[in-house]
Amino acid sequence: MKKVFSILLGMTLMFSLVGCGAIGSSADNKSGVYAEDGYGEGELGDVMHTYFFDYVVNSAYICSEYEGYEPTEGYKLLVADVTVKNTSGDTIEMYDTDFQVQWGGEGDDDFDLPITYYEDAVSDAQLPEIYELKHKESRTGLLVFEVPEDSGDEYSISYLEEFDDDTEGDTFFVYFDATEQ
Repeated sequence: MKKVFSILLGMTLMFSLVGCGAIGSSADNKSGVYAEDGYGEGELGDVMHTYFFDYVVNSAYICSEYEGYEPTEGYKLLVADVTVKNTSGDTIEMYDTDFQVQWGGEGDDDFDLPITYYEDAVSDAQLPEIYELKHKESRTGLLVFEVPEDSGDEYSISYLEEFDDDTEGDTFFVYFDATEQ
């Protein structure tokens, strides 16, 4: 009986340790966020667990120029370092425009997509416009956004789950303050 109990205890400990993995980046010891009632909310460094992948906004800053790229007059740049890890069982096609930025304005248009939606990337450090991630593969890169000069320093980067049958799933937001660099 003691032997059976020892085996069961050992198996329980082994299985409980197997489930402790995270995204495999600097966020390994950070909390994880799952959607509740269609909505998930986190902060810098939190692992956001979507249906297809996990993502982490590692850091973000504001600047007036990035790699020679200057924003449209009346705007500044928000540069966010993001890690994405495929947690689905299949290879997935990703787009940098899967993510958008929001700021605390009063209008319905207080959001935008990365600058690559409008023109070519300006740095190899940016996430590609389109890329594939194999099962358990991760990629870290930058998302560069233009935001209004008067948008303050409080932002969020969001992702909305969209399925092949044109239905939508959960929405995830990572909230943060971005400082000038």
